[in-house]
Amino acid sequence: MRIQALAFRIVRQFIKDKRTLALMLLAPLLVLTLMKFVFDGQAVDPRIGAVKLPSPVIESLQKNGAVVIPYEDERTAMDRMAEAELDAVLSLKGLQPHITLEGSNPSKIRSVMEVAQKALQQLTGISGIQPALSYLHGSGDRDIFDYYGSVLVGFFSFFFVFLIAGVSFLRERTTGTLQRLLATPLRRWEIVAGYLLGFGLFTLLQATLIAWYSTSVLGIALEGSFLLVLFMNLLLALAALTLGTLLSAYAQNEFQMFQFIPLIVVPQIFFCGLIDLQSMPDWLQAVGKALPLYYGADALRGIMLRGDGWREIWIDSGALLGFAVLFASLNVLALRKHRRI
Repeated sequence: MRIQALAFRIVRQFIKDKRTLALMLLAPLLVLTLMKFVFDGQAVDPRIGAVKLPSPVIESLQKNGAVVIPYEDERTAMDRMAEAELDAVLSLKGLQPHITLEGSNPSKIRSVMEVAQKALQQLTGISGIQPALSYLHGSGDRDIFDYYGSVLVGFFSFFFVFLIAGVSFLRERTTGTLQRLLATPLRRWEIVAGYLLGFGLFTLLQATLIAWYSTSVLGIALEGSFLLVLFMNLLLALAALTLGTLLSAYAQNEFQMFQFIPLIVVPQIFFCGLIDLQSMPDWLQAVGKALPLYYGADALRGIMLRGDGWREIWIDSGALLGFAVLFASLNVLALRKHRRI
């Protein structure tokens, strides 16, 4: 009877906690549905710029799955590849085929080489043809961890700051500290700014440590400026900090704060570059571009793998800053529900 009574108490507790019940039943369905749309996307064919290539070569490349874009001069094609519109540029120098690879994504390098070798074999009847190679970024010695590592640097900064900031701010409420602050002449925006500044110091330390460890100890490729990597990490952490403190206003305990992870953090994993966004349906790509981690990962990948500078990342930086300002403003409004006097 005592076991039965305890079991009934747990059942009643779950029935009363509608948020927990919904999370257990609906969150797995949401994540599984999202995974279906992500992994059911179309395969992304390599995009190859063809510089003054004969029609049979272009047709052979297309038959083997490449998206071929003809160009009349090599410089224009190289400019398009520098803007990440092409994965490779193929030209003929004398009778020798020459491929310039974009070089930041190892999987696309393999895809381009497979298509090019099949096409050349069909045209010449000779297997194992090795065209001359050069790289726009890198030198062909990068591994897959260089590509994904640049994204994971931003993801871990975002995830841990979101979690720690949310739980810490929640404790400020549950211990009564926030209520006492709200009873003082301090304005709501001053309280939010103070908390962000205090948490921000530790955010700065974490972002610096992650950026340094990833590039100096783990050896993840770094073509651009370390200071820009640090800057983007800080913006990502700031967006996570403001988002975490905002959502903590709607949680009653740490367990409810953890409930936001499968709803807020997990979906962003699919849109931060670990999976090619171009392989997803158009509406899902639009969803990805409405999430802060997309912009942070895009900028970090550009800085670390392509050597992008401020001119290339200012849009991503502005988007992250906009998210942080939006979340901070909503934080100020959310404090209204906690002011009792």
